[in-house]
Amino acid sequence: MKVLIAGGGTGGHINPALAIASIIKGNEPDAEFLFVGTPNGMEAKLIPDAGYNFAPIKVKGFQRKITIQNIKRNCEAVLCLFSSDKRAGEIIKDFKPDIAIGTGGYVSGPIIRKAARMGIPTAIHEANAYPGVTTKLLSKEVDKVMLTVEEAVKYMDKDIDYIVTGLPVREGINKITREQARKQLNFDDGMCILSFGGSLGAGCINETMSDVIEWHTKNGLAINHIHGYGGMGKDSFPRAMADKKINLESKRLRISEYINDMDVCLAAADLVICRAGASTLAELEAMGRASILIPSPIVSGNHQLHNANVLGKAGAAIVIEQKNVTSEDMINKVKELYYNREKLKSMSQKAGELAIRDTKERIYEVIGELVNSKK
Repeated sequence: MKVLIAGGGTGGHINPALAIASIIKGNEPDAEFLFVGTPNGMEAKLIPDAGYNFAPIKVKGFQRKITIQNIKRNCEAVLCLFSSDKRAGEIIKDFKPDIAIGTGGYVSGPIIRKAARMGIPTAIHEANAYPGVTTKLLSKEVDKVMLTVEEAVKYMDKDIDYIVTGLPVREGINKITREQARKQLNFDDGMCILSFGGSLGAGCINETMSDVIEWHTKNGLAINHIHGYGGMGKDSFPRAMADKKINLESKRLRISEYINDMDVCLAAADLVICRAGASTLAELEAMGRASILIPSPIVSGNHQLHNANVLGKAGAAIVIEQKNVTSEDMINKVKELYYNREKLKSMSQKAGELAIRDTKERIYEVIGELVNSKK
């Protein structure tokens, strides 16, 4: 099987693309892959680093806000639009794929659209509860739309052919127990909080967690706390801890810039406080972990709020919009869950009930059916 995969711009598009390739490879070790992305995007480094062939295509997204600079960018995007169709055709004719799969980002547009019009089986996967513009446009042309959550359907054309597959989670998730993870982290059986704002961090989460850590540490509560402050907090967060006279050598604290063993930390946690990216939420569901979600307000279509609300409406998470976050309110919410373990347990159970356990099988079945349909 020869598989063409297009997606890029952010990790939210690249990681599902790599996960889908891994699913196919696990079933068909001899499958050949070609990834398509922009020459200067994250994908230009991450895809080759993962061991896959990469074909660049120049594509630019359109800017909605009207400024002199954005008008210039939109003119460049129009020029790329014309050249990208020709380039997409060249890539497809040269590789001769059995199927083309898009995982989002504007780079998916020209290559998946061209493949569909050339009669090649096509599919797209949408990670978020609120679909991106490219997904909405392509959904009318591809053979199959794969969705992470059912809620995404209401924002798309009513006649699309779709299936809810869920989102693949990273290897290692659900491989160890809570007890094994805590032993590895040298934590006792007290409540464990995991908080982070992504690899870059999030000022809002760092500021709030600084006060939360001070509260439970100085009150002597049996709370173990793992916090990743990210790149933007590498100077400010340790300084805030020093100002509050928090002993970072405490056995109950593990505070670092990055969390490189997320599988272990998630397994150890009772409560997770974080953003609401699709991959993160899929992992919370897979692990069955209660959460307090603070969606990023600066993402396209405010899709993180839509993602978070899926868990919020199910009773699996507490959702707080960033504009409403205060340390006092956060401390009160954590305090309630600390003293009401039944509620914490219920939220965890409801998160687990949202998980789709056979995502890999569903995705591979879609791909197999589409390839076989054109034979």
